[in-house]
Amino acid sequence: MRRLTRAAPLVALLACGPAWSVTTLNDAAAIPHVPEGGREDFHQFAASPMHRAFAIAPGGGWGWTSGKVNEEEASAAALDACQGQQPQACALYAVDDRVVFDAKAWARLWGPYTTAAQAERQPVGTRRGERFPNLAFRDADGRRRTVTDLRGKVSVVHFWGSWCGPCRREMPEIERLRASLAAFKDIGFTLLQVRETIDVSTKWAAAQKIGLPLCDSGSAGESDPNLLLAGGAKVGDREIAKVFPTTYVLDKHGLVLFSHVGPVRDWSQYREFLIDAAKRSGK
Repeated sequence: MRRLTRAAPLVALLACGPAWSVTTLNDAAAIPHVPEGGREDFHQFAASPMHRAFAIAPGGGWGWTSGKVNEEEASAAALDACQGQQPQACALYAVDDRVVFDAKAWARLWGPYTTAAQAERQPVGTRRGERFPNLAFRDADGRRRTVTDLRGKVSVVHFWGSWCGPCRREMPEIERLRASLAAFKDIGFTLLQVRETIDVSTKWAAAQKIGLPLCDSGSAGESDPNLLLAGGAKVGDREIAKVFPTTYVLDKHGLVLFSHVGPVRDWSQYREFLIDAAKRSGK
């Protein structure tokens, strides 16, 4: 029986490195990125007939299958179920009664990374592998910047507002992630407010003792639904981020490596992904 994912809104790369047993089938909480719904499915998977397999993807996607003829068929079907719902690469987590998760391969799933020449040929857009729209903004020091200026670094581009409850709740965790990456000068964070002025954003951050450097998207306030492009044109904020918060990770050439709509479950789980991208992208 084939089970489809309930994936987080996020090409395909079959990443099945050497098996490394990190837990047991009784420990669904150990599965990285997967939300509560995926953990519930994992309990069903663990009670289902052999041969079976469970696959996961960065950002929270998953898929599983059971009742297959052999492990190979089960593994292929689980990866297909996971991959069919999202652009992020999937990897096996468990096969039959064994956890086969490979943590080292997991942190490399945003690759393979493109060359500069390949990146220039990609279309502009917000999907994985596309060149992110060239938004204009001011950095935390008030300097005029564009997304193109971010090239050369792996960039976490985050859209948020102090009026947004989920945005407020995850800001301390983003701050901790940034602090943990302080030694990596080629990883940057660009936080752009929506539907409020930068003064409102910075006053809230100061009151909460949030020390993240906040960039100014140029929003004129709650009645302003637009973001600015480098050439002066406007683009609707919902065209970039359907809900808030929304996060994109761009490689050193400005291509989208990863996107996540809504609050991230555990920002610390992305640290090794960002480090891998910093080391291997931009060639």
